[in-house]
Amino acid sequence: MSTAVSTTSLCDLSAAQIRAGYLSGDFTPSEVMGSMLARIREVNGGRATGINAFTEVLDDEATSQAASATERLNTARRRGDRLPPLFGIPVATKEKHALAGRTLEQGLAAHRGRIADADHPIVERIRAAGGIIHARTTSPEFSCATVTHSPMWGITRNPYNLAASPGGSSGGAGAALAAGMATLATASDIAGSTRIPAGFTGTVGYKAPYGRIPGAPPLSADTYRGDGPMARTVDDTALLADVMSGHHHSDHFSWGSSGQLADTLDGHTSLDGVRVGISITLGDFDVHPDVASATLRAAEALRQRGAEVVDVTLPWRSDEIRETIFAHFGHLLAPAMRAETAGGPTVAAYTEQFMRDAEAAAQRLSHLDSVAADARLQAQLASAMADVDALLCPVSAVTSLAADGNYLDGIDVVGPDAAPVHLQHYWQAHLTSPFNVANRCPVLAVPAGIARDGVPIGVQLVGKPLDEVTPFRLGRAVEDALGVPSWREAHARDSAPSETAPRRVDAQ
Repeated sequence: MSTAVSTTSLCDLSAAQIRAGYLSGDFTPSEVMGSMLARIREVNGGRATGINAFTEVLDDEATSQAASATERLNTARRRGDRLPPLFGIPVATKEKHALAGRTLEQGLAAHRGRIADADHPIVERIRAAGGIIHARTTSPEFSCATVTHSPMWGITRNPYNLAASPGGSSGGAGAALAAGMATLATASDIAGSTRIPAGFTGTVGYKAPYGRIPGAPPLSADTYRGDGPMARTVDDTALLADVMSGHHHSDHFSWGSSGQLADTLDGHTSLDGVRVGISITLGDFDVHPDVASATLRAAEALRQRGAEVVDVTLPWRSDEIRETIFAHFGHLLAPAMRAETAGGPTVAAYTEQFMRDAEAAAQRLSHLDSVAADARLQAQLASAMADVDALLCPVSAVTSLAADGNYLDGIDVVGPDAAPVHLQHYWQAHLTSPFNVANRCPVLAVPAGIARDGVPIGVQLVGKPLDEVTPFRLGRAVEDALGVPSWREAHARDSAPSETAPRRVDAQ
């Protein structure tokens, strides 16, 4: 991959900046899309050594739609017509978000050649809002890992450090956004699959309250899951969340009207009167010193804007959280995965491990026991947040994961005292899944710095049930204070894999 990356391109602009440029006549959708496709050709590379963020790029279709949007823009400017919210904005969709007539394989060889017969509800809404889907992003098989690689699509790498993963499962989305290959992107989240890649790629990811954004049946009935937006800024993430949100006839669990986040946020600058709880470890998570420092910087940014930041204590243990979530998966997701892959080609090692771990946990905890474990965790979170408006904590306890890692035997991490710690399961390296158990809580992941291995660090801003506005207000404050990371600057310094590449137990 070339080290000379263009320093000023339309593809690096935010959705808000692109929209303003359209209205002012500074550039057109065709020019923006041309810049985006050129960046993809420039930096995405191949599956062996490149970023490899896409399952497919819809060059001709996107170019044609951008040309039509340019004609419509010229007419709208003459007439003074109002443009739809995503007009002419390039959007990359996760491959699992179906596009009618396109593949719906989820990285599984057993699904090779499977074609979607209808658009996913959020794809339908993006198109209706004027967004142009120009590419589809990679994920691990069945979106069941926090790294992004599969035998079908190869390894997706982090633009900041090619030895590192962009996280998973929405890793292609995070990598594409970070490298300027998408303005907006879709993601999904059952245990952190939006927030983890946002954290590792210096982007923003939002896990909405359960049902706020419609999903695709039957797994839309899973109370841990949710589809959502990713972007490079907080405001762009709010914009896409607004387009996605609201009841959809195909998802009985979806609710509410279309979103109003972008409008509600206007004028909110001070955080006076907002009380934020901070927990670096959420109980006993072994958090790397770089991550702890970044979380404290985010807390100070909130204090400077007027928020009161106080310590909160949670009784959680990472091994108990792992047992809780895997019992849930064992009673719901693992049987679906076994049925989908039975008699087909061999799955990736991490997929087989996921199913085995989930099935074993379901043997230890009955369905009723699993529901009771969920309820305990939810009650503990409610108690900890009783006297605060929101909670601040890291996204991940580690600074990075290996791009090709399977982590079949767990993971070695660095704890707060810099001593090495071995964790039984690599999912214990993320602080995200408790908020899928407590899935009425909205959670926004925002950048808070860059670790010594060159990979960004993210923090989570957790709101009380159904309070979507507060995490976005806090996210804006952190973004204003700490800035938006620039992959282009990091890439210019060193495009080769870092000498402090992420450590791993197993990457076979």
